[in-house]
Amino acid sequence: MKTLAAALGFCLSFGCFATSAFGEQVMLETFDNAPQSRWEFFADTVMGGVSTGQVRFQKENGAGYARMTGNVSTENRGGFIQFRTELSTKLSNDTKGVRLITRGNDQTYFIHLRTGGTVLPWQYYQASFEVTSQWTEVRIPFSAFKASGRMLRSEPRAGSIKLLGVVAYGRDHQAQVDVQEIGFY
Repeated sequence: MKTLAAALGFCLSFGCFATSAFGEQVMLETFDNAPQSRWEFFADTVMGGVSTGQVRFQKENGAGYARMTGNVSTENRGGFIQFRTELSTKLSNDTKGVRLITRGNDQTYFIHLRTGGTVLPWQYYQASFEVTSQWTEVRIPFSAFKASGRMLRSEPRAGSIKLLGVVAYGRDHQAQVDVQEIGFY
C-alpha cells in the first residue's frame, strides 16, 4: 500500500506531513523513518498505577507500523498505557478529524488529544475506535472527542492540538493495537 506521504515524496524533520491536492488529509506518521525518535511509550505508573506495556516499531510487507501491547490494570487508581507524539506543525483550523489505519485484538481503543488548553496532566480530549484483526481505515471527527473535564471546551480546535496519543484505557484487559498510518483529514 503506497501512502500519500510517499507518493508526494516529502517529509519534515518531525515525520511525514503531506497534503493532497485538495487539502483532504495531513499525514502525521507512517512509522517508516525512525519513529522511535518521535513517539514515546507512557503508562499509568507515573501516577502509581501498575499497568505494563511497550510499543515496538515493526515492518510487514515493506510497510512500517507501531504495535502497542500490554496489560492494562485499574489497580491502584491506574488504567492506561499509551504511545504518543507531539505535533511540531500547527494544523489548519479547517482540519476535520483524526485518520488512522489500524488493526488489533477486537477491542476498543482511544485517541487522546492535548491542546493549548489542556494544561493539567489529567486533561485531554478522548474518542474511541474499534479494531479487528484486519487493517482498517478509521476516521474520527473532532466532534466525536469528549473533554476529560468541565474546564475544557466541548471539542478540540484543530489549530490548538499539540499532542496525539493512541491509548488502551479504562478497564482491565490485555492490549494489542497496531497502527500503520496516523494523521488528520
